[in-house]
Amino acid sequence: MIESIHRAIGWLLALTRTLSAIFLISSVSINFINIIGRYVFSVSISWAEEIMLFLMVGCVFTGCCAVAWEGRHIRMDVMISALPPKLHAFFNLLSQLALIGAAATVTIFAYPVIIELAAFNERSEAANFPLVIPQAMVPIGYSLMGLLVAIRLLTSLRSRTEPSGGPHT
Repeated sequence: MIESIHRAIGWLLALTRTLSAIFLISSVSINFINIIGRYVFSVSISWAEEIMLFLMVGCVFTGCCAVAWEGRHIRMDVMISALPPKLHAFFNLLSQLALIGAAATVTIFAYPVIIELAAFNERSEAANFPLVIPQAMVPIGYSLMGLLVAIRLLTSLRSRTEPSGGPHT
């Protein structure tokens, strides 16, 4: 069971990493084209800055999933690392629970904003791009991040409590 969950997460992480890479490459490409246009042809793309910003939002909030799954997010844990193993494990668990709580909170508070942006068809000024898309990336990224951390916690707790022979089928 845990293996199938990890396999599904592997596919999800491959998808989010691929999307993150596509967003980053697209942003860099637009920037490169805009620089060439501006300095070689004296013409710039009016919507480039907005779209690059939206692509970077997509890059960050799809890329955060892999970071959260691997537990490689930035932490200030110099003091906690020096604690005895049981206290270190307690504060590590507390940190992960706080991340899950923050992810749930952001998602809950972002939902009405996303609904209003979609209902009123709000668009960016220069690119006329629907604002619901980059704004939705924030709660989507946080939701996936919280879900992945929760799954990592549950599967690690379950694997500790199972007998050494593995799960019973």
